[in-house]
Amino acid sequence: MDDVTLLAEDGTAVGTLPKSEVHTSDTPLHLAFSCYVLDPAGRLLLTRRALVKRTWPGVWTNSFCGHPRPDERMPDAVRRHGLDELGIDVSDVRLALPAYRYRAVDASGIVENEICPVHVAVIDGQPTANPDEVSEWIWVDVDALIAAVTHTPFAFSPWLVEQLPLLRQLGEV
Repeated sequence: MDDVTLLAEDGTAVGTLPKSEVHTSDTPLHLAFSCYVLDPAGRLLLTRRALVKRTWPGVWTNSFCGHPRPDERMPDAVRRHGLDELGIDVSDVRLALPAYRYRAVDASGIVENEICPVHVAVIDGQPTANPDEVSEWIWVDVDALIAAVTHTPFAFSPWLVEQLPLLRQLGEV
């Protein structure tokens, strides 16, 4: 089982905890990442979280998220999770929102509390989803997704709802 890096309020590492113990009703601040995957036509890979996920099961979200292992370089963690969750080899990984941070509580009371740099990547191919991570996926037009998120934010992960307009403002999606 992978360990997660715990963080102080200023973002410095203060320890580790097994991933299986991190997400509770009192989740400590920890390091994570989000990744938005585009195809050559500019469509965004949207995924639906597997029903077995501890937080936000069955919710539509960005392409994939994860936690870097302690001392793992962030781009390496992004590539590793792309392979593990979607069977994709991401290229052109760019850091788009280096200081993104959020805290959210899902319907079961489980808390996400993360400093979560947001990346954008490109693939030329189709995913092969790991069913323990992703129940469905679809390529979507970003403008259509923004409209859907604007009208039905409850159908999407809270981090997608916050990150998508920020990425659009930067011209990343």
